[in-house]
Amino acid sequence: MCSLALCAFHLNQSPTETENRANLPRNMIENSMFEEEPDVVDLAKDSTFPALDPDEVAFEPRSSRLLVRGLGQHDMDEDEEDCESSARLLGMSFMNRSAAHRSSSSPYTRQAPPRSCSRPSGRTMIVCVLFLVIVASLTMVMYFLPGCNFTKRGCQRTNKTTPSEQVYPVSTNGELFPWAQLRLPRSIHPLSYDLTLDPDLDNMTFTGRTVISMSVLHNTKLIVLHSSHLNITKATFKVGLEGYKPRQQIAVKFSEELKTGQYCVLTLDYSANLSHTYDGFYNSSYTDTDGNKRVLAATQFEPLAARKAFPCFDEPSFKATFLIRISRKPTYLTLSNMPQAKSTPLLNGLIQDEFEKTIVNMSTYLVAFIVANFTPISSHVSETQVSVYSVPDKKEQTDYALDTACKLLEFYNDFFEITYPLKKLDLVAIPDFLAGAMENWGLITFRETSLLVGKQSSNLEKQVVASVVAHELAHQWFGNLVTMRWWNDLWLNEGFATYMQYMSLQTVLPQLDIGNLFLAVRFRALDDDALNSSHAVSMDVNKPEQVEEMFDSVSYEKGASILLMLNASLPGDQQFRKGIIQYLKQFSGLNTDTNDLWNSLTQVFSAQHPNVSEMMSSWTSQKGFPLVTVSRKGGQVTLTQEHFLLTSDNATQTSSLWNIPVTYVTDNCSLAPECRQMFNLKTKSGTLNELPESVKWLKLNYRNTGFYIVDYGDEGWAALISALSNNVSVLTQEDRASLIHNIFALSRLGRVSFHQVLNLLKYMSNETQTSPVTEALLQLNVLYQLLDQRQEHSLVARMKSYIKHQFASLMDKQTWKEEEEESVSKQELRSALLKMACSLNEEKCIKQARAQFKQYVESNGTLRIPGDLQQVVFTVAAQSNEDWETLLSMYGQATYDAEKRKMLRGLASTQDPRRIVWILKAGLRGGLIQTQELPLVIYTVCHGFAGYLFVWDFIQENWDSLIEKFPVGSFAIQTIIKSATSQFSTQAHLNQVEGFFSSLKERGSQMRSVQEALETIRLNQRWMDKNLPTLQKWL
Repeated sequence: MCSLALCAFHLNQSPTETENRANLPRNMIENSMFEEEPDVVDLAKDSTFPALDPDEVAFEPRSSRLLVRGLGQHDMDEDEEDCESSARLLGMSFMNRSAAHRSSSSPYTRQAPPRSCSRPSGRTMIVCVLFLVIVASLTMVMYFLPGCNFTKRGCQRTNKTTPSEQVYPVSTNGELFPWAQLRLPRSIHPLSYDLTLDPDLDNMTFTGRTVISMSVLHNTKLIVLHSSHLNITKATFKVGLEGYKPRQQIAVKFSEELKTGQYCVLTLDYSANLSHTYDGFYNSSYTDTDGNKRVLAATQFEPLAARKAFPCFDEPSFKATFLIRISRKPTYLTLSNMPQAKSTPLLNGLIQDEFEKTIVNMSTYLVAFIVANFTPISSHVSETQVSVYSVPDKKEQTDYALDTACKLLEFYNDFFEITYPLKKLDLVAIPDFLAGAMENWGLITFRETSLLVGKQSSNLEKQVVASVVAHELAHQWFGNLVTMRWWNDLWLNEGFATYMQYMSLQTVLPQLDIGNLFLAVRFRALDDDALNSSHAVSMDVNKPEQVEEMFDSVSYEKGASILLMLNASLPGDQQFRKGIIQYLKQFSGLNTDTNDLWNSLTQVFSAQHPNVSEMMSSWTSQKGFPLVTVSRKGGQVTLTQEHFLLTSDNATQTSSLWNIPVTYVTDNCSLAPECRQMFNLKTKSGTLNELPESVKWLKLNYRNTGFYIVDYGDEGWAALISALSNNVSVLTQEDRASLIHNIFALSRLGRVSFHQVLNLLKYMSNETQTSPVTEALLQLNVLYQLLDQRQEHSLVARMKSYIKHQFASLMDKQTWKEEEEESVSKQELRSALLKMACSLNEEKCIKQARAQFKQYVESNGTLRIPGDLQQVVFTVAAQSNEDWETLLSMYGQATYDAEKRKMLRGLASTQDPRRIVWILKAGLRGGLIQTQELPLVIYTVCHGFAGYLFVWDFIQENWDSLIEKFPVGSFAIQTIIKSATSQFSTQAHLNQVEGFFSSLKERGSQMRSVQEALETIRLNQRWMDKNLPTLQKWL
């Protein structure tokens, strides 16, 4: 049920004032609205809008979005397609309206027929007969054309994606819904929200009142905004009200047109249940150390769930201010984006907390509020109070997060030359939270594992917390201060925040060795983007599930990678910083698209880099990345580019070109930054400056700062392999790691033989640095898993022996004790090597891991396992029946969340079929294993020999339950699909996966992650068919 409690208009303006205001920029329009107090007419008392009987409204929004939009005769969107759709939508209204105003002299006015008629001439008769013959002939031709009929639709168009007329959906009352687009029209713009919320944590419900002050930008008889799962309970004036559930929209229609420049207030009273999923205003709980269950309520609105907590214009471009009030029991506290202004005791024994009105305009997805019994610790950075909140039992785990947040806030204030604008910054650890964290302005929410670490936690565990905190604090500028206009440009938020997270930590906390992690995620982004089912960084987004699917490695890691590439192509180390400062200051408080960024940077870089927009558009407007092939004849080196596409056949050939800032070094100078040389490749091929004949080899993509892969040809690879065999330090560790990544990718593409891959890896016995070793182990493990799950037992045994032999010396050097002042890089290396050794059942590794677990159990957890070894120890322990049960018991009692999560991964690594089934069902059910951890459980189970088939059956049987808990297209669903299918390599499995997902239809069949899964299975199948004979020979 929907209600509109109050709507008031600014009606006393002169026509001149209205016209002037309409011509102001939108932000000036908003400000001018409050220069004087407008005369307000309560439409509930106005005879134009008689009171609405509650029974006259029948609307029960049940889907996850509710849309209320305004549209009028002059409604113009910022995008051409929206203008066109608006015109189509109002076509009949235009005709009706114009007919009423036609003058009697109009040439289109129907004239009275003449009172008499004369006999036609013979010439006229002949012309008429010929005309009739032609019409009859054309009719017969049309009749016999395939696909033609005499219905309203007529002949089918070849382009079925562009309908000839707007198709209106059917609303909840059975009539046509008057708006047919996913995105809201631009007739109405919200100025401010006044929210009052009364949550009942005993009954898991809440009531609310939303008062929205709005400006009319274009004449309209319609307001459209979002609401979902909200029972709107009160209406005090009569309007037409219709709803359309699939897009979570309602439309409010007025009998008289709202005029440009008017000011109106819309009040909605409503009630709803607290959400039982992880979005909207949802309930959560935890058990304290005394065994008591504690309940709380928190929010997660990005991307499409603010509408589940209050009716609103739920799109990023509809920024407004917010004043929020929340009632609570005296034993709870409330938090929101702004500091608390006052608390008022209520007659029912509750307390109402009112927060200061936001001093910045915010998108709805950044609004947040929490009702809980959390405990804070606080500090100050300039005028900002920084606090970290947690459940009381974990307060001692918040110190590191607070210290890190303060350092990063100070860094960002200085780096961006824009001070964080709010008075407070809260970081809150939520016991039940699906995402890693959420950048709500002034109230950042986290998973406990992303924010809490014990005082004795390893630097590797602290690296996780610091990375997430750095990412979310960067969002306070990129995303909050300057926001993408629509979700198609999500990368402007996430790509920048990802880039800044790594860049900031290299400066603020260099001891965390964050560079290795950034290099690894760039490799994985290349792997994902090599699929034909990938997408451009900036792409059209027209459906809710497409919005969810934008939260992927392309928006995050590829976005960060191309920013790194741009920075590396600029002279000096301050040019990029100057450019982004200019961008932030130019668009502060506004919404942008990708072109705004490039145009802003071009203004700064014009002298040094005149074609930033031209260069970078080639990286954001098309999917994938280039393969650069090196061809050398004497001193002449030719570079050729093409689309690196794993699925490459006649049907998928592309003519894509990129503007590539190629970097390279040679054996004359290869390590120091000043050795790097540049070449801009923006055509199909180009020639480097003449190289001396004495140059034996060259290595492209210095330190892997570019987003491309390089093929050196047989001679070029042979020269590089020879150089590394003679001296491993002839290249930086980043360059050595990129050679390993590139040659495996080229093998998968079919450009190099697997024999060449093995030749390169021969040098690994001399490798001591983390990035090359971990990349080689990861690539080999992928092949090992594929062979293992294809049950190629003899090859699996040979691959196991090969890996042990190649890395034996490194594995033997690793200790099982925590070393003082051990670097994060060394911890990463030790963890990767021992994890691989134990997974291959290396006897010494298994023995040591079991001994560590035994000591840990006998000490009742007081004897700590080093943080980087916990995963290995718990995984080995879980292979024993007795130790699995012990580990499960310890999991239920664990208080350190990072350690607890490693225990869960250990439990999920079991090869016992009954336990696999149990842990999958337990994760879906929630309770001991929180449902937020189910994607991790599935990922871990799938890496076992027995597990992946159980997971595939589990997904098919429980798909509806999965998409009830995790939205279609969400990152959780993407992870589940990829985990379950990425190791399939047979036609039978391909047929199963294709058949299952095609049967889902609107419940998931069109997801991009499904297309990626099918493509990956085909690629696995192709690789196996081509390389199994080779592996049998060479291994």
